[in-house]
Amino acid sequence: MGYKVAVVGATGNVGREILQTLAERSFPTDDVVALASERSVGREVSFGEDETLKVRDLATYDFNGTDIALFSPGSSVSAIFAPKAAAASCVVIDNTSRFRMDPDVPLIVPEVNPEAAAGYTKRNIIANPNCSTIQMVVALKPLHEAFGIERVVVSTYQSVSGGGKNAMDELFNQTRAVYVNDPVEPKQFTKPIAFNVIPHIDVFMDDGSTKEEWKMTVETKKILDHKIKVTATCVRVPVFIGHAEAVNIEFAREVTAKEARDILRDAPGVAVVDHRADEGYVTPDEAAGEDAVYVSRIREDATIENGLNIWVVSDNLRKGAALNAVQIAELLDRDYLKGAIAAE
Repeated sequence: MGYKVAVVGATGNVGREILQTLAERSFPTDDVVALASERSVGREVSFGEDETLKVRDLATYDFNGTDIALFSPGSSVSAIFAPKAAAASCVVIDNTSRFRMDPDVPLIVPEVNPEAAAGYTKRNIIANPNCSTIQMVVALKPLHEAFGIERVVVSTYQSVSGGGKNAMDELFNQTRAVYVNDPVEPKQFTKPIAFNVIPHIDVFMDDGSTKEEWKMTVETKKILDHKIKVTATCVRVPVFIGHAEAVNIEFAREVTAKEARDILRDAPGVAVVDHRADEGYVTPDEAAGEDAVYVSRIREDATIENGLNIWVVSDNLRKGAALNAVQIAELLDRDYLKGAIAAE
């Protein structure tokens, strides 16, 4: 027996990726509903290779009878409709930042803290972490278990797809404009993104950090260990899909690059590509369309006690959003919902 699943924000980058991932992984569904705002009603979106869904209006949709809803419509929309869905006994998996730091909402990466999903019954909502946080904690989890992480310094190199379709269009249009000598006018970003990097993602906070950097700090603590110290610098780069991170880690116990490499090779969700030679590492271009979190450039940091450097790359639309959300649905199916649905 399958589930009735709603995908909210079905016409966006992440929504489309969720539909594709549900189909690819053969998630057990009896019915899939594509929801978006009124202006998208009637548009068609693909579900797998052979099925097409017509988009329905989120504002008028009745969530009664829907088992799981995967939300990616934007934080303000989730704030209104996720609680409505949850009140109708629909379990919500929300990709936005709206509920991530709510103490009654689990923040889940299935390879890292699946046991925390048990807390979903408090609000009937589970939060999907920030894309940059997801890939980092997948790599950090096995190292933390083995050596005890005390401090993380991370610099991110985040693709424009994290800003949505309009951000991707801006990179394309600005790149073309440079080649034909047309004016380059930033609209989605604060400065030109083509042939540039911008050390500014989301709004600035009182301490000088951006909200994206704050998210990585507080989400890592909530998911992995509240005692870990995290400092982040988040940078937007002219790449369409795929986030990369240079991560410096300080451990409580002695660690060697070989030990870390061996542990990461056995870690769920991680693929180690670490050869000290040309092409012996993974770049965002190579990670696009892939499910794994890739770890390369594993090396000891001789400037601190028990230090390590790693390079972490993943497709932000897949593992950083859609795949992680579907994996949460799979976790619910395996450990929490199957018996309840069968009893109905």
